[in-house]
Amino acid sequence: MSNINLKVEDLHVAYGQSEALHGLSFVGHANETVAIMGRNGMGKTTLFKSLMGVLPLKSGRIEVAGQDVSRDESFRRVAKGIAYVPQGRMIFPTLTVEENIQTGLENAKTRRIPDEIYALFPVLWDMKNRKGGNLSGGQQQQLAIARALVTDPKVLLLDEPTEGIQPSIIKDIARALNEIRKLRGITIVVSEQVLSFAMDVADRLFVIEGGRLVHETARDTTDVDRIKAYLSV
Repeated sequence: MSNINLKVEDLHVAYGQSEALHGLSFVGHANETVAIMGRNGMGKTTLFKSLMGVLPLKSGRIEVAGQDVSRDESFRRVAKGIAYVPQGRMIFPTLTVEENIQTGLENAKTRRIPDEIYALFPVLWDMKNRKGGNLSGGQQQQLAIARALVTDPKVLLLDEPTEGIQPSIIKDIARALNEIRKLRGITIVVSEQVLSFAMDVADRLFVIEGGRLVHETARDTTDVDRIKAYLSV
């Protein structure tokens, strides 16, 4: 695989004097999904926030499509091709579905939502005039992904996308992510604790433990029992 959309080199991140990420390095290729697996408190969200510029780096380098974004503010990273769906989704509950998606078009040339977004998530078309706060958790997750996608990212970060979502919707999200990746050739990085979902979407799986990447495997050669051992408390 060539065409590296995301390159992370020797990432160190600290909260005050306490270092939370210890030299993480990995790449994400075009048309590839990478899963970062790990228990709560192991550094998944810290990694995603540092990739997005919410947390500053102590040292290391982040490149998006060959551009160094390591010191950029979050909005500049979005302009350079990175989008983020945070844990808990963070949609606007008082805006309609359509208005929520349009917030992702703030810096775009048009306020028109691409047809493919509603094709990927038909439920959002059916509910486009409904308030975001009236959607189920699974529908809100689809809305948050749609809002991120209209920024036309090269890298899409999804933090715990299956959390609190019913199994049928999880399958819909997996199907949509696989379709998006093929359609757009983007890199998807997903943090996850649900191994079945990771196996449905990811080409490669990493395990993060204590702020370090301790295991890497291709999906086809994954030792499921070994991953489950890392994920069990």
